[in-house]
Amino acid sequence: MQRSGSAGASGQDEGDSAADGDPEEDRLPDDAVVDVQSEEAAVHTKEVIERLERELVGLVPVKSRIREIGDLLLVDRLRRRFGIESTRPTLHMSFTGSPGTGKTTVAMRMAELLHRLGYLQKGHLVNVTRDDLVGQYIGHTAPKTKEVLKRAMGGVLFVDEAYYLYRQENERDYGQETIEILLQMMENERENLVVILAGYKDRMDQFFQSNPGMGSRIAHHIHFPDYGLDELVAIGQLMLAEQQYELSPDAEKAFRDYLERRMRQPRFANARSVRNALERARLRQAARIVADPSRKLGRADLMRIEAEDILQSRVFDDGAGGAAGERSPTGTEDEDAEATASNEGEAPDSEDGAA
Repeated sequence: MQRSGSAGASGQDEGDSAADGDPEEDRLPDDAVVDVQSEEAAVHTKEVIERLERELVGLVPVKSRIREIGDLLLVDRLRRRFGIESTRPTLHMSFTGSPGTGKTTVAMRMAELLHRLGYLQKGHLVNVTRDDLVGQYIGHTAPKTKEVLKRAMGGVLFVDEAYYLYRQENERDYGQETIEILLQMMENERENLVVILAGYKDRMDQFFQSNPGMGSRIAHHIHFPDYGLDELVAIGQLMLAEQQYELSPDAEKAFRDYLERRMRQPRFANARSVRNALERARLRQAARIVADPSRKLGRADLMRIEAEDILQSRVFDDGAGGAAGERSPTGTEDEDAEATASNEGEAPDSEDGAA
């Protein structure tokens, strides 16, 4: 599934220049002085980092790395204003981690950051998987891949589950043609395109070992760790606040218990599983309210999710809180498990770890 999203800044049109003038055209005399704070304010990079902090719980190492990249590019921008020549930083990246850990959201903010600093003309994000790039017959793959790349120019191409591009067991697989085109464009169009390859860490490591040319073009390898229980609870609270819902005290305890059990079950997907659980709690809350049509309701009743709205989940069935790999007594996977096509990677239309 192919997805394109704008990462442009609020109050600034996507097509506008990222900064107040091109640093190379605004050449400063050698005896001039500049300060980082003013330059940062001119391109609004601090706003992007602050937005990332608000959107994502935890992920301290990831956020630190994004700030470091932003600092490097800001200093590089200052150097260019003085006419100090240096090689343009390589910006292609690899994001590894489990589903629902924030990779797509960070990719969107990275596109916005690069746009504001003048490294990308548009700063949009094009999110694709193998199906969007690889054809089904001879002569189909090249035009398909090039069309995606054409749309991604000036922004970020986010290739989810990138390891599926390469199928070592099939010598005639057309994915190799896509990889060769990507390699060429990552080198020749590095000033117009940033490629981010994403997926599980172990599979991405194997992918880079099998395709050393691809690995050598990736400058930044960023790993997204799984969320801890407290972080997942905090993510849930943020999601509820955004939708103007709240948990009763008993529901808070039930929700925490739910997460402890769900984390031990198959196909747990971090923030995505939290979102799915809360959506089901909303369904149960609505059913509970409508089941008593004569009851008088206030604003708080419509906003509050009760413990029973959570405890009805099949996760609380006997044995459902067991170790990963166990099934519920019904013989089916938990009702709140993610129903993605592969159940292995990230759904292209997800918001990842965004709260």
